[in-house]
Amino acid sequence: MSMQVLLMTDVKDLGAEGAVVNVADGYARNFLLPRGLAAPVNEATRRRLVKMRSEREASMAARLAGARELAARLSGVSVTIPVKTSGAEKLYGSVGAPGIVKALADQGFEVERHMIDLEHLIKDLGVFEVKVKIHPEVEAAVKVWVVEE
Repeated sequence: MSMQVLLMTDVKDLGAEGAVVNVADGYARNFLLPRGLAAPVNEATRRRLVKMRSEREASMAARLAGARELAARLSGVSVTIPVKTSGAEKLYGSVGAPGIVKALADQGFEVERHMIDLEHLIKDLGVFEVKVKIHPEVEAAVKVWVVEE
């Protein structure tokens, strides 16, 4: 026996959100329905799905606007990171994402370590442009000055 359900979220190997699929009664009754992954096909569930999508789109738009605002504030930012060096101006260690995040936090910017897009660790003194990926669609560039302590 099979039953038609409306998927409320994407379900791996079954379908995307909003799809109407035929599944076994037990799979629907014991797995999909209790977890809220699917609902029986009727007009009320279709309306609920439309409402959930509109709320999700509104929250995504708000996050995107916040990310764009943060990118605009970060675009002109320059941070200075003092490091210990040897006599030949070689760094003891390197500057990575945690150091940049700390320097940005000291200036009042809340960014997470995974947002910093560094190809390689900074191992020299100088000025470097580092990309900060705030949102999948929004990116900002920050100047990082690595100076001798």
